Amino acid sequence: MKYATIGTSMITNEFINAAKEQGKLTLQAVYSRTEEQAKDFAKMHGAPQFYTELEELAKSDIECVYIASPNSMHFEQVTLFLKHKKHVICEKPIFSNRNELDKAFQTADENGVFLFEAMRNLHMPGHLALKEKLSGAGRIRSAVLDYSSYSSRYDKVKNGEVPNIFSLKFSGGALVDLGVYPLAIALDIFGKPEDITYSPTIIETGVDGSGTLILRYPDFICTILCSKISTSYNHSEIQGEEGTFTIDDIGTLANVRFIQSAGETIIYEEQSQHPMSYEIESFVNIMESNDQEKYNQFRKISTDILEITEKARKTNGIIFGIER
Repeated sequence: MKYATIGTSMITNEFINAAKEQGKLTLQAVYSRTEEQAKDFAKMHGAPQFYTELEELAKSDIECVYIASPNSMHFEQVTLFLKHKKHVICEKPIFSNRNELDKAFQTADENGVFLFEAMRNLHMPGHLALKEKLSGAGRIRSAVLDYSSYSSRYDKVKNGEVPNIFSLKFSGGALVDLGVYPLAIALDIFGKPEDITYSPTIIETGVDGSGTLILRYPDFICTILCSKISTSYNHSEIQGEEGTFTIDDIGTLANVRFIQSAGETIIYEEQSQHPMSYEIESFVNIMESNDQEKYNQFRKISTDILEITEKARKTNGIIFGIER
């Protein structure tokens, strides 16, 4: 399947390398706003074509596009390619709010193509192993899922700059950038909560630099911690009456362990493949087999994530530029 990329950042490099490793996607073209950057990026990765006009790329013979542009640009770009009947894999967070998501999925349905959110940890072997073994913990009583990692781009904020990921204009912030990883895992394992509350630390750019998201379930609380202005060295935990699961990295589900009074069991250790290759394999399988059931599972998670993050933001006065 021939695909193209939008964006020339590190995450796009990672996706291309993962696709090469996975072997079912063939890089046909890359896009950048400037010709020099597009040409250099195409040469770096061996892409036969490069584009500086999105309309021209959308009209080309690619079958799928991977989009890793700033968050606020996703909706317009995704919609363009869906209308040209191209499958779309869009980097998380897929959109800024639920309204954009609903419109985009409707466009995908109308044009008979798939729209995926690249939430890689949902496809990791560690996550699948955790889901399979979760019942061993008995009745779940608490969960604390943490993704706190200091961003070097916060140094620019300290110097008076506003990088995209810390910008209201570009739909940034800690919850939508890092918090969505543990939120996706919680939604896939526990389902949609009864209620949520969010307590953010709002920085000078107007976005949340860090925050605590509380998901309320009938029998327990799931606490999600996220930060781009500090780093945590604690692992995540899911605590049950019969034992506790620990997860070293909620972003990759590496090193999952189950601890009981009798001792510790390794559920899954760090994967050997590129972390993004698993989601690519999952998406390609859905496209090739037209697996609507699996597609709808991921679609629901993306919908629930945006519903929750939008509520969390807006109840705390975090309004993105496109929403003003």
